[in-house]
Amino acid sequence: MKVGSPGNQMNTDIAIIGGGSAGALLAAQLSEEPTRRVLLIEAGEEATDPDIWNPAAWPALQGRSYDWDYRTEPQAGTAGRVHHWARGRMIGGSSCLHAMGYMRGHPGDFQAWVEATGDSRWGWDELQSAFRAIEDRSSSDEKKDPEAGPLPIYRPGEEVSPLARAFIEAGAALGLPRLDGHNDGRMIGVTPNSLNIRKGRRVTVADAWLTPEVRGRANLEILTGARARRITMDGNRARRIELVGRDGPIDVFSDLVVLCAGALESPALLMRSGIGPSDALKTAGVDCLIDMPDIGRHLQDHLLGAGNLYATRKHLPASRLQHSESMAYMRAGDFTATGQPQIVVGCGVAPIVSERFQAPDAGTAYSLLFGITHPTSRGHLQISGPELADRLIIDPAYLQTGDDRKLFRAALDAARTIGQADELAEWRERELRPGALNTTAEIDDFIANAVITHHHPCGTCRMGKDDGAVVNSDLRLKSLDNLYVVDASVMPSLTAGPIHAAVLAIAQTFARTLAASA
Repeated sequence: MKVGSPGNQMNTDIAIIGGGSAGALLAAQLSEEPTRRVLLIEAGEEATDPDIWNPAAWPALQGRSYDWDYRTEPQAGTAGRVHHWARGRMIGGSSCLHAMGYMRGHPGDFQAWVEATGDSRWGWDELQSAFRAIEDRSSSDEKKDPEAGPLPIYRPGEEVSPLARAFIEAGAALGLPRLDGHNDGRMIGVTPNSLNIRKGRRVTVADAWLTPEVRGRANLEILTGARARRITMDGNRARRIELVGRDGPIDVFSDLVVLCAGALESPALLMRSGIGPSDALKTAGVDCLIDMPDIGRHLQDHLLGAGNLYATRKHLPASRLQHSESMAYMRAGDFTATGQPQIVVGCGVAPIVSERFQAPDAGTAYSLLFGITHPTSRGHLQISGPELADRLIIDPAYLQTGDDRKLFRAALDAARTIGQADELAEWRERELRPGALNTTAEIDDFIANAVITHHHPCGTCRMGKDDGAVVNSDLRLKSLDNLYVVDASVMPSLTAGPIHAAVLAIAQTFARTLAASA
């Protein structure tokens, strides 16, 4: 394996654009065939900051040099606020930045994908083998299952904060089932979060898949510090990838091109290449070569209210994990109902608030985060110009539907109900926020100022069987024969919890499909 910037032309069998979660997994999987040349292209560098591997340090990673730090358009639904979207710019991508929570999702989430695509491969039952191939559930003192994957799925034990334990007791007293993790299909309930941590350290996707052995393969090349500017075409095939490297332009010629640049950069690269909505491309000064109106549209993201804040009766020890230690999923308005979750309440072992509020000192307060699992608001993104320096116009259209606003009210109510439970009396001195809310308008105003991104953008190159879908169920771009998109952008709809597990399952499924067709 070579790392760095080569000459100004490269030839390969498979070019993977984006070294994040999907790209790193695919580089490892697809290079298992020694006769196949694989090139992994990453705009950033290798991860080196030691804070990346400290689970408790993850909030402080945002805004550093390896964070793309995108900014949305001002959001009418969130009191005109501009939201920072952290996305990893390094080998391992956002798996180096996020909060390490791992949740497969609910079976109903994936049934929606089957209905969108007409393909049963994207259903819950069919994806189980992909999840198992990803996950290592053995404890550090157990012999690893030979069929297990490389990514640890750690369910904390004694490290769980006493506050989170009280939160779990409160949820159970209100009727929520106690779960052994959120990964067996029963999302509704309360449990400590499963985490991508081993022996107290974050495990990134690069750590898990791009091991020294994999990196040593002669047929795998990892090119860092190189950003894809555009893709040129020859008829119905992607012919050349124009990169901007450290030392100048690089042209890559590849038989197969796989976009793994994420829900923002994958559609942006297509649009810079002249593939996308003709009206948006014209506005950006790009000639439209293939009119695909849905590229960049159907943008979705989870929000969390930060937060329902409480002052403590005694000093709250810092989290020994990653601050957000337990998520309680439920139906709106009924702690005992079963089925697909609608809302979530999370226990923040810290005073977590949006930038609109002043956070109390650490150890003196805690937050109950609240959100909805399947927002119906749909936004879009588009490029503002043809060059890499031209900013992305990102409009997630937060809280634009009445259903979303109604469910957010229910989520806040559920957080306050848990927050006032007797089981938390040992910790609760008083509620600090939101305080008295006397009208629906006051509730909505508090929510608009409290919500923050849960860092789950998706949907901008959605897969589907309808004419408007961007990729088919094999993840091939419908307008080209040799270009595939394999990342969160292809998700037709959000899963109930964090989407990282689903993104990895998408990549794992694609790798298997490609191997079967070879």
